[in-house]
Amino acid sequence: MDFITGRSMPRRTFVRGMGAAVALPFLDAMVPAGRLFGRRKVESDPTRFVAIEIVHGAAGSNEWGATQHLWAPAETGRDFDLTPSALRPLERYRDYLTIISNTDVRQAEPAKAEEIGGDHFRSSAVFLTQAHPRQTESSDVHVGTSLDQLYATRSGQGTPIPSMQLCIENVDQAGGCAYGYACVYTDTISWASPTEPLPMIRDPRVAFDQLFGAGGSAEERAVRRRSTGSILDWIAGDVAKLKRTLGPNDVERLDRYLENVRELERRIQGVEAHNTSGEPRDLPGAPAGVPDSFGEHVRLMFDLQALAFASDMTRVFSFKLGRDASSRVYPESGTDTPFHPSSHHGGRKDAVLDFAKINTYHVGQLPYFLDRLREIQEGDANLLDKTMVVYGSPMADGNLHNHRRCPLIVLGGANGAMRGGEHVRAPDGTPMANAMLTLMHRLGMDDVAEFGDSTGTLAL
Repeated sequence: MDFITGRSMPRRTFVRGMGAAVALPFLDAMVPAGRLFGRRKVESDPTRFVAIEIVHGAAGSNEWGATQHLWAPAETGRDFDLTPSALRPLERYRDYLTIISNTDVRQAEPAKAEEIGGDHFRSSAVFLTQAHPRQTESSDVHVGTSLDQLYATRSGQGTPIPSMQLCIENVDQAGGCAYGYACVYTDTISWASPTEPLPMIRDPRVAFDQLFGAGGSAEERAVRRRSTGSILDWIAGDVAKLKRTLGPNDVERLDRYLENVRELERRIQGVEAHNTSGEPRDLPGAPAGVPDSFGEHVRLMFDLQALAFASDMTRVFSFKLGRDASSRVYPESGTDTPFHPSSHHGGRKDAVLDFAKINTYHVGQLPYFLDRLREIQEGDANLLDKTMVVYGSPMADGNLHNHRRCPLIVLGGANGAMRGGEHVRAPDGTPMANAMLTLMHRLGMDDVAEFGDSTGTLAL
């Protein structure tokens, strides 16, 4: 038993089978024996990072909506009331919640006359870059390197996958979209360099196979995918051998992790079976692994992220929940008004409140992810304590297509770098880039002096 004799199992340990390579979660056996009874600190204790973009802004960024505190609460500091806000689904996680209100994304605004009207088609490219996109419908796109990729170059190079990019809406359009902008500006929020947009994965099956199906040859992987069994069936023998070397706590932890992998795979298989049954689909043309239900799709993607963090396959995710100008309907939100038309509420109070229902529904997806992270123990802390989740929009009032008072929140403990339970209202005219630069410093990137159009940092 390696963890008793003083030899520890490598943190980067895989159990392999035909067409499968499943990375293990953190186990006591990965800590040298002499340190088991001290603090079980994971080597390098990396902060995980997730950036989530939602398009079209928020009802609380409308002039009247702001007076009703439909996004940011009235109170700053630590004693704030989330009741009237779209953030109220996060009440039980308020100790992990940092609200940063009243910041502007001016780099998403038109810089010249011919750019007027193109806000929907450049905004997403600005969210994590805080840079102004070049207006082009050709391949000579240019914006900036995104925050997630800057962090991935530092934290993700020791992981099998430096970063992953996920999305919910269809983002595989090519060429130009509208107002002289290439569709790629709308299709992704992650940029490896100012000229290198990164594709986003919409299909949970594709993401699952990247995380758990990378082993073996292409033929072996194809055979496994055609099987109706579980990926775990291919590694059962090696798992049984491994368990004989582990203590009871590690066996329990490993069983729980593998059962989560199995359950996630089972759900994906169920979606694929339903979508290939010949039944009419709400999303015709979507890949078989994509659920018609927005909520089910989001939960699958959140589970993939939590398991990827648990196995340390990657430490960086970007997640695009919507696509600009989408007219998707969210029946569970309490309104059947399509998303884009709902954001064009005309300033009418009843319509603003209707749009707020969609905002609340989107925010209401987050507790599921936070629950998953908090359930996963790694050393002496859970993954929520070790993760920074940024959620926001580069647009503010979707009705006016403006970018002032954009919604932005941060969740998670980030290895003690975020205190949580706080609402910070920035002075008027503060760039969101100031908030992003501050978060970069909290991620350990203290040597970065400026980002996008930043003018300084925020006091969080």
